[in-house]
Amino acid sequence: MPVITLPDGSQRQFENPVSTMDIAADIGPGLAKACIAGRVNGERVDACELISEDAQVAIITAKDEDGLEIIRHSCAHLLGHAIKQMWPETKMAIGPTIDNGFYYDIDLEHSLTQEDIENLEKRMKALAKTNYDVVKKTVPLAEAKAVFEQREEPYKLEIIEGIEASATPGLYHHEEYVDMCRGPHVPNMKFCHHFKLMKVAGAYWRGDSKNKMLQRVYGTAWADKKQLAAYLKRLEEAAKRDHRKIGKQLDLYHMQEEAPGMVFWHDSGWTIFRQLETYVREQLTKYDYQEVKAPQIMDRSLWEQSGHWDKYSDAMFTTQSESREYAVKPMNCPGHIQIFNQGLKSYRDLPLRMAEFGSCHRNEPSGSLHGLMRVRGFTQDDAHIFCTEDQIQDEVASCIDMVYETYKTFGFEEIEVKLSTRPEQRVGDDETWDKSEKALADALTSKGIEFSYLPGEGAFYGPKIEFTLHDCLDRAWQCGTVQLDFSMPGRLSASFVGEDNERHVPVMIHRAILGSLERFIGILTEEYSGFFPTWLAPRQVVVMNITDKQADFVHQVVKKLK
Repeated sequence: MPVITLPDGSQRQFENPVSTMDIAADIGPGLAKACIAGRVNGERVDACELISEDAQVAIITAKDEDGLEIIRHSCAHLLGHAIKQMWPETKMAIGPTIDNGFYYDIDLEHSLTQEDIENLEKRMKALAKTNYDVVKKTVPLAEAKAVFEQREEPYKLEIIEGIEASATPGLYHHEEYVDMCRGPHVPNMKFCHHFKLMKVAGAYWRGDSKNKMLQRVYGTAWADKKQLAAYLKRLEEAAKRDHRKIGKQLDLYHMQEEAPGMVFWHDSGWTIFRQLETYVREQLTKYDYQEVKAPQIMDRSLWEQSGHWDKYSDAMFTTQSESREYAVKPMNCPGHIQIFNQGLKSYRDLPLRMAEFGSCHRNEPSGSLHGLMRVRGFTQDDAHIFCTEDQIQDEVASCIDMVYETYKTFGFEEIEVKLSTRPEQRVGDDETWDKSEKALADALTSKGIEFSYLPGEGAFYGPKIEFTLHDCLDRAWQCGTVQLDFSMPGRLSASFVGEDNERHVPVMIHRAILGSLERFIGILTEEYSGFFPTWLAPRQVVVMNITDKQADFVHQVVKKLK
């Protein structure tokens, strides 16, 4: 006789095991009609899943964020259903959700055309229009394997090989089509009427370039027609503002195949870049930072000592010289610690704020590169603050002031703030984490800033604050970070002499505001639609003569303005 506690605190008792759909029906027919899935003791479950013990239950509908994600995930299965009907020989890989939509990776010898995508969307709509039920069956792993062996689905079988033998995966039946997934999914296709297929791109199986290139079909899905139309309208506006198109029109920069992910700045674009640097330098002076410059290439041993080699070596460019292996820096922190380590430091020297326009390189997958927004070579407005634990809150508060002042200068008023707390695997004791998390939270609270927690999402070496700005199209861009680090200073032998005349390891605060200057210029280009503020614009004034008689005077004016 499970007792079900609802979000409002009310309770309902049932004689037998009960599903989320049953609970919704017990509350009212309208809720039963709207029920997509449930959240049981915090975990999302299918609407049909039985609850046999007392539980906290929430009904998920299309109005909920969870509901929209489930709709999108089910649209991925609907896409798979349509693909297998149109091209039965297709081998299905994975079909997850992404921001605003979903995709499915497929292995099909035939290269999909725009006409194919349009016909595929029509087939999806025809299937969804029948409002068929989605039936979930939980089966032993061996049975799931047999199902996909019979269906000749090698990618599904490879996924099964990585699942524990005791697992009982969920098989979702869309009429004759079967897919495997954790779920949950919609109980009926009536929830999946508002979608659109967007594009096809290439994607390596499991993201590994050594594997076969698959075709990735992207789509977007929404809870109703109005939401879908609004999203497509935003995309239309975003296309007009695309920084790649505007960058070409304004002759800001170009990129070419011989240097993938690297920017060739033209005079106009470099003018904007240098203006940004000038602005940031003024801020550094105002907030009492030193500006430094560390080498771009350093010995592998330093990256091993810092811990980057174990975690980032696949994304690092390397080179060799005289039997030594070097790495091009993907970030600036180890270099800044080397500068800090020169000479004895006292507690009186702290806090020490060290900034750099660091030229960094990361070997991002070629398929992920996107104009200025995702590059391999970029410049970070990076800084590291070396301080004591007692100085953390004041230093973080100063960083917050700098972040908000900077974003306001560029017209960004809506800033979303999140505080990521300790993960299960971490360095440092609980007392240090308690104090540090409280310092970050208190710094935000003291500024009157609303924020949300991301429990367990901090780095293993410390908690962090993320600042995400929203642009004129309400797109979110995570730019600023304030990250505490209890690990790297000790790994790289940083220390200072405290008031007790003993050596102590400083806390290091990683701080970035714009993040990548290249990416921020891309964001600004789209935010302003190419019409940059006068102080940032590469061409601020144009002086024109009507006839040749004014030519000399025009030259005089131009000379004076310069």
